[in-house]
Amino acid sequence: MNIGALIIGDELLSGKRQDRHFKHLQTVLAKRGLELSWTIIVGDEPEQLQRFLAFSLASPDLVFSFGGIGATPDDRTRQSVAKVAEVSLLPHPEAVAEIERQYGEAAYPNRILMANLPEGSRIIPNPINCVPGFSFNHHHFMPGFPEMSWPMLEWILDNNYSDLKNLAPESEQIIYITEGRESDLLTVMNDITIAFPSLRLSSLPHLGKNRHIEFSLRGKKSHINEAMTMLKTAIDSAGFAWSTQPPDNN
Repeated sequence: MNIGALIIGDELLSGKRQDRHFKHLQTVLAKRGLELSWTIIVGDEPEQLQRFLAFSLASPDLVFSFGGIGATPDDRTRQSVAKVAEVSLLPHPEAVAEIERQYGEAAYPNRILMANLPEGSRIIPNPINCVPGFSFNHHHFMPGFPEMSWPMLEWILDNNYSDLKNLAPESEQIIYITEGRESDLLTVMNDITIAFPSLRLSSLPHLGKNRHIEFSLRGKKSHINEAMTMLKTAIDSAGFAWSTQPPDNN
């Protein structure tokens, strides 16, 4: 299962606020042996938001979404999900009960609007103010406030995906290639991707005092060992040097 993140809000794109969800989500997933396949930061503009939700909802991916589920005019996530999924936006009985329990008569006429969820949704408990998030298929929509959404994220993983673990590549090896260029090693890189399609290959050139290529392979350990042997043979044949330690660029 691929895992994605939608991080929503004009304030992030304008620079009024800095995103904190991406790094936190990476950390939470890593503790379970999981990692993100993609992340999108998008503003509140309806057509733009619907465009990315259409992409996301059409996939089987597990998606965590942060932001835009309030009741103000710039909060459009609930409405956009309903429109893209072609379902009605209806008062969710459990969400209504949670908001009424927290606010009583003060829930009306405005706070209760946050109980209007896409038909078929399931609520995500909010331990801070009891205004729930919602799940729609494998998509989970939470507030933009980390104080609320981060405990909700843990709840989702513990209650819905407790068996989802250790999907990230099991091993990684990195070597540092000096005195060579990526173009000189393209043939062996392509040979590796053909011979070991499940491996994740990364080639990162570094500039500076000691220019070098940081080359990594992630995946099954036995495959990595074989692929690294291919690469090191090509490096040696080309007369380049490699090391398991990064060059000193100071």
